[in-house]
Amino acid sequence: MKNIGDLMKQAQALQSRFQEAQERVTAIEAEGQSGGGMVRVTLNGKGLAKAVRIDPSLIDPKDAGMLEDLILAAMNDARTKVDARMAEEMSKVTGGLPLPPGMTF
Repeated sequence: MKNIGDLMKQAQALQSRFQEAQERVTAIEAEGQSGGGMVRVTLNGKGLAKAVRIDPSLIDPKDAGMLEDLILAAMNDARTKVDARMAEEMSKVTGGLPLPPGMTF
């Protein structure tokens, strides 16, 4: 029975580390850029947009399509960076072991 008790303690410690990692992930922010930095989007660790900055020289009502493409590219760049930071945090918690499919923060 001692092995089961030790296993439960390890499971509780792992759960605690996961909760701490979730809090760190929420605090993560990453900025994506496009157009040489003329469009910038900041996302948090949950993938929610926190800020969008557009260089005023890009605002041309006749060329909204280009601006839309730049915003989309900047958001995707930021999401890639957030995902990379989240993977780093998870690696710290799991000791480099991959998570089972479907298990995320």
